[in-house]
Amino acid sequence: MSSPLAFDPARMFAVFGMRAVDSAGFDREVVQAPGDDLRCVFLWGKDCYNCNVFKQTAMLHKDALLDLGLTWFECNVYDDVALGQRFSLHGVPAFMMFRHGKRLGRISGWPGLPQFTEAVRRLRSGPAAPPAPASTQ
Repeated sequence: MSSPLAFDPARMFAVFGMRAVDSAGFDREVVQAPGDDLRCVFLWGKDCYNCNVFKQTAMLHKDALLDLGLTWFECNVYDDVALGQRFSLHGVPAFMMFRHGKRLGRISGWPGLPQFTEAVRRLRSGPAAPPAPASTQ
């Protein structure tokens, strides 16, 4: 029997509105989906100590993380090895950032809230829209 104060790592997915993705639908759901939102894919593993550290930290600082305005996705790469291989992961957690169909970068490990926030701010300050096609006139 668990204590009412016991930490449930899966609860974090609901709090952040994380949508589960897998290797089969990743491009369709993350890369090719319309919108100019900044998308963060949380790649994690079941019973991964460092992944659970992030999950606990995320719940403690949920307001600050939610204020970043990210669209969140998640995948257990222990179950979906192909997705981990796609991004050449050597460890989890990892956070893949996408916007406008482009991979903007990866944050490996959980660097802490200040560093994560600063990385997101740098990505936000980048181009807000994809470049316009060149004129052929």
